[in-house]
Amino acid sequence: MTSRVPSIACIGIIGKHNNPLHISLFPPEERAPLEYQFLLSSCLDIFEARLPHKVADQDFGLLQAVDERLAMYGWLTNTGVKFVLVVDMEGRPATAQDSKTSIAVGLRDADMKSAFRALQTAYIMLLRNPFYTPDEHSPLAANAEHRVGSTQITSRKFIQEVKRIAETWALGVTHI
Repeated sequence: MTSRVPSIACIGIIGKHNNPLHISLFPPEERAPLEYQFLLSSCLDIFEARLPHKVADQDFGLLQAVDERLAMYGWLTNTGVKFVLVVDMEGRPATAQDSKTSIAVGLRDADMKSAFRALQTAYIMLLRNPFYTPDEHSPLAANAEHRVGSTQITSRKFIQEVKRIAETWALGVTHI
């Protein structure tokens, strides 16, 4: 039997009004989108419960262990946007590169920081795009103007960067 190492199963970006801005599954053909949407929604209460106790740290650490295989980690931006990483502890077969690093039984919060920092950088680059208006992706703005628009992020460059982050992340990687 080949050994398996953790990998990112899902990346969710949730707006400040708790609306999903972006959800990516890895690999998409093996994941049930509705199941992961439910999982992402279930972690919103955890963010709210921990928010009064957070001072300056954006890393919310382990939000919840769904089962022995899936774990959810969270990060909050200064603007109230939440990043959620769902890690599959048996995500992919181990490679020769993985054997060079110590494969831990579990993940530490520090193992996730490089992915969260890379996601935050990708999101900041999206916000710097003059053609992207974050308020257009708010469900409150869409309802106020009675328009039917997507509240999802559709930038191909951002989506490709999210995919790159998920595929690059591994235990022991300190910079993505």
